[in-house]
Amino acid sequence: MSGKLTTHVLDTANGCPAAGMTITLWSVDCEAGTRALLKTVTTNADGRTDEPLLTDKVLETGVYELVFEVGHYFQNKDPSLPQPLFLDTVPLRFGIADAGTHYHVPLLTSPWSYSTYRGS
Repeated sequence: MSGKLTTHVLDTANGCPAAGMTITLWSVDCEAGTRALLKTVTTNADGRTDEPLLTDKVLETGVYELVFEVGHYFQNKDPSLPQPLFLDTVPLRFGIADAGTHYHVPLLTSPWSYSTYRGS
């Protein structure tokens, strides 16, 4: 099985995929306390990225961080949200122990909450 990293975002406040949300993917060096930007993507109409974030060619064992721009997404949907926004960016830091498997990291979010899990 080829390893890959995927994500998708569901807007639980409106009961729909979160289309048009910006997500950045970072590689994290915990020892040095640094991170390196790997890519920036935008979700499609299904709340997913058009292709995997990483595949077996570049997916490595290590620590990664996905940063979801939920504040901008919800501000565009409802400009009357109170300022400052309760949630602006949602960072999810996670580890990949086996680069040969599929890691799916979804985000379920509203302007006031979020949850995640390791999906399939």
